[in-house]
This record gives sequence, C-alpha cells and structure tokens, in this order.
Amino acid sequence: MIDITPFEQTVANLKESGNYRVFNDILRERGEYPNAIWYGKYNIKNIVNWCSNDYLGMGQHKVVLDAMHTALDQTGAGSGGTRNIAGTSHYHVALEYELASLHSKESALLYTSAYVANEWTLIALKRIIPDIVFISDSKNHASLIQGIRHSGADKKIFRHNDLEHLEEILRDVKGTPCIVFESVYSMDGYVSDIPGIVALAEKYGAITYLDEVHAVGLYGETGAGYSAKQGSQNNIDIINGTLGKAFGVQGGYIAGQSSVIDAVRSVASGFIFTTSLSPVICAGALASVKYLKDNHQLRELHQERAERLKVLLRTANIEIYENVTHIVPVKIGDAVRCKSISDTLINEYGIYCQAINYPTVEVGQERLRFAPTPFHTDAMMYQLIEALEKVIKC
Repeated sequence: MIDITPFEQTVANLKESGNYRVFNDILRERGEYPNAIWYGKYNIKNIVNWCSNDYLGMGQHKVVLDAMHTALDQTGAGSGGTRNIAGTSHYHVALEYELASLHSKESALLYTSAYVANEWTLIALKRIIPDIVFISDSKNHASLIQGIRHSGADKKIFRHNDLEHLEEILRDVKGTPCIVFESVYSMDGYVSDIPGIVALAEKYGAITYLDEVHAVGLYGETGAGYSAKQGSQNNIDIINGTLGKAFGVQGGYIAGQSSVIDAVRSVASGFIFTTSLSPVICAGALASVKYLKDNHQLRELHQERAERLKVLLRTANIEIYENVTHIVPVKIGDAVRCKSISDTLINEYGIYCQAINYPTVEVGQERLRFAPTPFHTDAMMYQLIEALEKVIKC
C-alpha cells in the first residue's frame, strides 16, 4: 500500500508558500464572453473573466461553432485511432494544409497540444540529429525546457533576449546548434528580436526553432504570428503554434519543410502513440484559422483594448510589466499576497484573474496576468481599476 505522507507533505508545503494551485470552477456562456458563471465554495455568481487565453473569443464564434456542429453530425465524436491507424480524417489533412499555408511552409503536423508538440519535436530532433546542441532562451516555456531535458541532448542557456550572449555561445558550440526561443513570452509579454536571432543563426549555421503560441492568430497580416510581423517567418526552420489560444479551440502543431516534418512524424513517440485530435476539433480550428487569415478587425480591436487597459492602469499608478503586446501583467511580488488579491477580486467584485506564482514565474515576480479581449468594454475596465485600487493599495 502506498504511503501518502510525502504526498500530503508536498501539498502542505505548497499551501504554506502560497503556491498551491486552486482550479476555479467556471462555466463559459455562449454569446456572453467574457462573462461567465463561477461555482465558488459557498456560492454561485456571475463574473468577468480577465485571464482567458481565448484572446479573440473565437471559441464562441459562430463560424467555428457551425463548423464543429457540421463535423459532429458528419463524423461523430472521436477520431477512432492514432494517426497511423484509422485516426487521420480529411479534417486533419485539411487543417495541416491550412497551417502550412498560414506559415508559408511546405508542411505542418498536428499534435494534441502545443506542449506535446514542443516536447516531442525536440526529442525527435535529437534522434534525427545526434550531435544537436540546443541553445535555449532562459525564459522559455516549460514544454521547451522539458523537451530539451528529455531529449538527452547537450544544451546551453542564453540570457533572456541577450543576442550578445547568444553569439558567445554560438561561437564556441561543438555540434549542430539549434536556437530554441519564443516570439512572445507569455508571462511578461516581452518579444524576441527574431530578425537578429535569424541573422546569428545564418552566420553560425544554426537551426531555428520558434514557439509562436502566444502570437499565432494575433500578429501579422494574416495572423501567422510575430515572425511574420517582423518579416522573418520564411527564415525560421520550425515554427510551433497552438490552436487553443487565439484560434479558440484545442491542439498544437509544428510547421516546416516537408522533409523535416516527415522525419519528425516518423520518430516522435508523443505523436505516433496517441489518439489523434477529434475531427470536430480539427473542423473548428480549420474554420478559425481561415476566418482570421481574412479578417483583421478582431486583431486590431484586441490590440486597442490591451493598450487601453495599460493606459488606465498607468493612470491609476498600478505598476505593470511594460511591453508592446496584448499581455498585461500587474506586479505583485509576493505569492501569498498575490493569491489573496486574486481571491478577493473574484469573491467580492466578480473579477476573475488567476494568481501567477512560482513555478510559472520566479519567486518575487508574482503577478496578476490580465488578458483583455475585443469584448472587454470600457465599463468592465473601469470596474477592474476601481477594484484593483482597493485591493492592491490597501
């Protein structure tokens, strides 16, 4: 019989440090986004969701829902198998074609999530290129860190967005270098100098692996991401993206040259040995990608709303991590206090913004991460500022 003592101690330690995670039980309401219903411990109440990654509300868009209803009626619920054994529907094929087109690449490959896509693609790269050396930004996402770690490859870490340090490493690296980085860093909202990194990669013969999960759908003329916005997309070897944020559905993918994608799909166990995404999910994602390629109005309104909230926060002297993206992080700097503020906001004001504590951010950098959408009104923002002035400054 298992001894539960170490499990109980682990949870107790997390609670004492303020880093224990509580999952808020919410029910999204179709057509009412960002409003939702919160099922609290003692009551049920209406709330405004300020921290969803459904950045453009595409998870409730009619185009997406209609496509999913059609696919559900046509194919049923599940895919029926792995991609190799009965689990490749026409919707999978069409979506991969559309994603490759979005990123101006020859091919794309669907995974069950962008986390899985990062982890298993990096592991696969080590199997394909035995002498690969991963050179990773110090603020990379956990999926990139775990993929590099589990690959068993040699690795080097460069200081966040520090191209001088990156070049120092590239100058001395032995083997095949692969620069692993993100375009938009999700907790700070900072962006990479993608053209600068591409130039270094070309100078030293390095592979480039770019995570665009917090940029796809949101930046570039067709929503291809920040590399497209900075004019460097065609120079990136492998792009990772998600279907679960701006596109509003679920799943992840990579895009690149056909030979690269073909080799990865042939050796990546996390792709091979798992049931594929439901065709219903693929149909919704396909509709979302197509819609956002041709409709930029939501992207423009999204950026306007984010900047509006930043202006209001600055005016109220509420300190934020300054950036040029849609992410609005409010500085708190203490795990217990951050959790307390988050709890007060939802309990007393009907404002839902999850506390961001370690290990998502470093100790001492705890924050509230606001994600305004095109549907957050000025009235909602005024309510938020009034509440923050009371709970942060008290």
